[in-house]
Amino acid sequence: MLAWADMVKLSHSVFALPFALMAAFLAGRHIEGRGWPYWGQLVLILVCMVSARSVAMTFNRIVDAQIDARNPRTAQRPLPAGRLTFVAAWLMLGISAVTFAIGCLGFHFFFDNTWPIVLSGPVLLYLCGYSFTKRFTRWSHYYLGLALGLSPAAAWLAVDPSSLGWPVVLLMITVTCWVGGFDIIYSCQDIGVDRRDRLHSLPSRLGPAAALWIARSSHFLAVAGLIALGFMADLGFVYAAGVVLVVVLLAVENSLVQPGNYKRVNLAFFTINGAVSVALGALTVLDVLLTLPTVVT
Repeated sequence: MLAWADMVKLSHSVFALPFALMAAFLAGRHIEGRGWPYWGQLVLILVCMVSARSVAMTFNRIVDAQIDARNPRTAQRPLPAGRLTFVAAWLMLGISAVTFAIGCLGFHFFFDNTWPIVLSGPVLLYLCGYSFTKRFTRWSHYYLGLALGLSPAAAWLAVDPSSLGWPVVLLMITVTCWVGGFDIIYSCQDIGVDRRDRLHSLPSRLGPAAALWIARSSHFLAVAGLIALGFMADLGFVYAAGVVLVVVLLAVENSLVQPGNYKRVNLAFFTINGAVSVALGALTVLDVLLTLPTVVT
């Protein structure tokens, strides 16, 4: 179990989960007579988020096991290092998929919302599809971005499908650009390996300098999306403070990594991006709760 948790990096669920909670609370404002999500909805969202991500990560590790074995940076992951068998990995993938399905069914049984279970299969197929993209397109970073970008849309749909609109589209675009940008930064570590194994990534195909400028542009678009969301969703000063904090953190993140110098990639990737998502998610939820009396419809 510990080897599997290490393989799928359960702690990295922090990247997408706060954005799902943002969407859940924004959607919850439209629940008549309440104004915020039910606790049961939040628990089911957590179950679905963690299990869906576990399916995707486990499948990715299985598909990429041979590639990981040839990369010094990833050779000690549980599958290539032999700390976890393929049988165990497939078993954990199956358990995660069943858990995801049960979570989706929970919305049907307890909240009369069939959308999560209807879309559960296509969602898992899309998430697992990421594992093959690096074999044929340099834009795999944005496929991954959209995979995480689906999380706020899924959460909104699970809480109040009738209120879907432009705010959730902005959230999807924001998360897609944010994740695509930091995945470009992260992939700079593997330029040599990607070129050797004929894998596609923007740094290996365009060079690190051009790729890092694309990452910065993506983060600029993510910030623009957050600003637009604030106006469109009628969010207040607490949310605005969160956006300002995101701007500062993303500026620091992009300054830490320069072409040829990737020593601080892990700091930029794990620490700063974790802070971005948690801080923005917490401040958005707080903003919604503070303005609750004026937004309930």
